[in-house]
Amino acid sequence: QVQLVESGGGLVQAGGSLRLSCAASGRTFSMYAMGWFRQLPGKEREFVAGISWSGGSTFYADSVKGRFTISGDNAKNTVYLQMNSLKSEDTAVYYCAADRRPGLGIRGDYWGPGTQVTVSS
Repeated sequence: QVQLVESGGGLVQAGGSLRLSCAASGRTFSMYAMGWFRQLPGKEREFVAGISWSGGSTFYADSVKGRFTISGDNAKNTVYLQMNSLKSEDTAVYYCAADRRPGLGIRGDYWGPGTQVTVSS
């Protein structure tokens, strides 16, 4: 089992920046990839960004490409999401996810409880 916990959410003005962190514990050796999803008010959870631990490849949703950057620190078992040029449309609960094995995108074998990001316009 892998436990994930997010931090770094909060309230920010449009155009501002936030950095989210996701710390993993437990059987972290089993993680193949990690990433971020978000759930906008009244909508389904959607993919934001992902990173593979094996090759370091990163991938992003079109809606955040060029504004958000995902990175990881293997020594700390932590993944980050640097969010720049935030828009009101980015307001959501952001969830950290991890996968046990390769697959189509990030399945979310493990999930964190989420952290709220609110962008005021």
